[in-house]
Amino acid sequence: MNKVFGVIGGDRRQAELAQLLAADGNTVRTYGLDRWKPGGEGTLDRAVSADTVILPLPLCKGEGVLNCEEGAVPTIDLFRRLRPGQAILAGQVKPQQRQEAAACGLALEDYFLREELTVANAAATAEAAIQVAMEQLDQTLLGMPCLVLGFGRIGKLLSHRLHGLGAQVTAAARKPEDLAWIRAFGWQPLETGALDGNLEPFGVVFNTIPSPVLDAPLLAQLPRDCLCVELASIPGIDLAEAEKLGLPHIWARSLPGRIVPRTAAAVIRDAVYYILEERGAPV
Repeated sequence: MNKVFGVIGGDRRQAELAQLLAADGNTVRTYGLDRWKPGGEGTLDRAVSADTVILPLPLCKGEGVLNCEEGAVPTIDLFRRLRPGQAILAGQVKPQQRQEAAACGLALEDYFLREELTVANAAATAEAAIQVAMEQLDQTLLGMPCLVLGFGRIGKLLSHRLHGLGAQVTAAARKPEDLAWIRAFGWQPLETGALDGNLEPFGVVFNTIPSPVLDAPLLAQLPRDCLCVELASIPGIDLAEAEKLGLPHIWARSLPGRIVPRTAAAVIRDAVYYILEERGAPV
């Protein structure tokens, strides 16, 4: 196989993605990755001329600006350089960027909407979250009461891995069916709306909910040495209040790209190949 890919912007996982694509025998043109892939840079014009252009996850870093270390590149300016008929793939595409792409006659596909990618990304996030927590703790997770807020993909996988390490897992969810699954797995269920008065025993709290969950009054109920690990892109934990209270805390964003970039890159590569195959392009 020798397809021509343009890999533009992003973090270390995009640099790893470029290397994986090249290892498969493809021609790869990169832009905005010199920090992680020194000596391999080309021009933006060269990268956007590729038959398949892979943009980062997330697509934007700020309002209407490409997630790219190489200066501020407005997404509308980037789209104007691309042409209809190209395969243009990106992750976590916002409505504004969909509209900009459509105005330029482009079909922009969000690879982060694919279930095989989101599940694999959730698994990598769960594993990396535990690594981050263990680096901050002065004791093992064995026997430690841990609270996982949210029971989506990441919450499920994180609870499972914590249980495997011998932690005492409590998972908080809103839906009755999720609470039923938590009980079925043998973990302690807790309704998200019933946190008040039930936070005293925990040594670590992991939040996966991208909306306010732990405010100042609730944080005050946690033990002073409870580690708060925020995994959501929009914090559900009031981190400023955690700072005031002296609670150890970390906003662990974009963990796959920072902690396990090669794994994250392989997941994106596979999703790209699936998309191209579904479009009838040989891979």
